[in-house]
Amino acid sequence: MSNAKGLSEYLVISKGYWDEDKSPEQIQTAIDAFYKWHDVLVAQGKMISGQRLQPAKMVVSKHGITDGPFAETKEVIGGYWHFLASSLEEAAALAAQNPTLACGLSMEIRPIEPTKCSAFDQTTETPHSRRK
Repeated sequence: MSNAKGLSEYLVISKGYWDEDKSPEQIQTAIDAFYKWHDVLVAQGKMISGQRLQPAKMVVSKHGITDGPFAETKEVIGGYWHFLASSLEEAAALAAQNPTLACGLSMEIRPIEPTKCSAFDQTTETPHSRRK
């Protein structure tokens, strides 16, 4: 999705766990630095605020609604927000400044697709057997 300034929107997903060797004080310092960094980027129009995610979850599919058990994952998704940037590389460079990276978290950056989905176009949901 692009805005009037020619910037595209990128979803940033916070993943992982805090490093075991970091003290609560070290982690809190990184969290405090994150919120300062976050507020500056929001004020500059480079970030759209997101939220932390609670651990509760459900899966909805053609098989119904389930609340577990889930396959164990090595990386938990802890939160999300959006960057406004001119390229994926610029969005990744912004994410690389996140103070929580030093304490074990990682960031996944995904471009937001500005067009509606079509079954005739290749998308992230296209089965591998139909991909070109």
